[in-house]
Amino acid sequence: MNLNIRIRNRDFVLHPSGAVYWPEQEILLIADVHLGKISHFRKHGSAVPANAIAGNFRKMDQLIKEFDPEHIVFLGDLFHSSLNMEWNMFEEWHSTLDNQVHLIAGNHDIISPLKYEKLGIKLFPEIEADGFLLSHHPQKTNDLFNLCGHIHPGYKMRGDGKQVLKLSCFFQGPNQLILPAFGDFTGNYFMEPEEEDRVFAITGKEVILVT
Repeated sequence: MNLNIRIRNRDFVLHPSGAVYWPEQEILLIADVHLGKISHFRKHGSAVPANAIAGNFRKMDQLIKEFDPEHIVFLGDLFHSSLNMEWNMFEEWHSTLDNQVHLIAGNHDIISPLKYEKLGIKLFPEIEADGFLLSHHPQKTNDLFNLCGHIHPGYKMRGDGKQVLKLSCFFQGPNQLILPAFGDFTGNYFMEPEEEDRVFAITGKEVILVT
């Protein structure tokens, strides 16, 4: 189940996949997919099932079907490292789209920009839109609200019996919303919210406010 929130009088939809939809701008935001990472693990002997590779593409297809965005903006680390078989899958997937795709380059995005430009994908260091700053790394700014990735935020929910449930989350500070990593097998950095922060945890198929 999605969760609708308002930031600076703008509507945003938090999706259980970790993506964010911005209806007024018709923008779908996705952070830290890390395509190619599963193939990298398998190449080095990790017991990751081959069908897991297609999981990220299935999730993206579901989002596009649900929201039909004009723009898809990847907030960095679309690919984990250098080219492997998942680039061919990405090319094939991209060929099925009529959406405009943009990439804000992250620290893992080392594939040549020429490969993206050949597909018609525009690369940016960051994007400003309607009072918001879209970036890969979290940015501190007084005037713009920052939508970003990179951190792979997570949250530990603690039960009465010392149980700990580790969840991915959207982490909102006073001028910033950090998106969770979209890709599988990416890991989390567990956040410690302060009083003014809000944590939106992803629990299975829903997003819930936990602080």
